[in-house]
Parts: sequence; C-alpha cells; structure tokens
Amino acid sequence: MNKKLYVGNLSYDLSDEELKDHFSQAGNVTSANVIRYHDTGRSKGFGFVEMGSEEEAQKAIDMFNGQELKGRKMVVSEARPPKPKGNFGGGFRRGNRFQKRDFNKNE
Repeated sequence: MNKKLYVGNLSYDLSDEELKDHFSQAGNVTSANVIRYHDTGRSKGFGFVEMGSEEEAQKAIDMFNGQELKGRKMVVSEARPPKPKGNFGGGFRRGNRFQKRDFNKNE
C-alpha cells in the first residue's frame, strides 16, 4: 500500500522530478509534487511524496528528515489528512465597533 509523506522546508527552485529522484534512494516513489502558488507558479516550499510501501516511507523519513537538499534542511513526516474547510462569516462582533442595529426603530 502506498504511503504519503509531507516534505517541508524545500528549496524554492526544486522541481517535482528532482524531488522524485532524491526520494527514490529510499525506494519506489509513486508520485512527487512540489506545491506551487496558482498565480505565480512559485514553490510554496513544501510538497508531498508518495512511497510504494510503509516500509519505504519509514526508510525515507529516517534517511531524509533533517538532511540538506539544495542548501535547506528538509522536514519529512507522515502526511496528515487535510482539515475540513470551515464556514466563513456567520456572525458579527459584539463590542464597541460592531453592534446589532434595529432598523425598524426610529432614532
């Protein structure tokens, strides 16, 4: 079963292919993606690598966590599932600046 890893503190000029090549030292890499901003295409400095098995994933964590790649010490750990997106808004601040007004009332 494939195991997904989070890889942080990446160099901003690292490509997906370079990340995949580097992690292939630990085993079979199913996929490697450097996360980028949609508007500029610039790296956000982190990515995800999917290893072929749990054993290979653990080997990659042991090998690469804290190791340098292109002058930066990587942070490698097991990826966590994304957090559910919450609702925005839905209320107002009760304080000096924002108070509920009754527009039906003549003032």
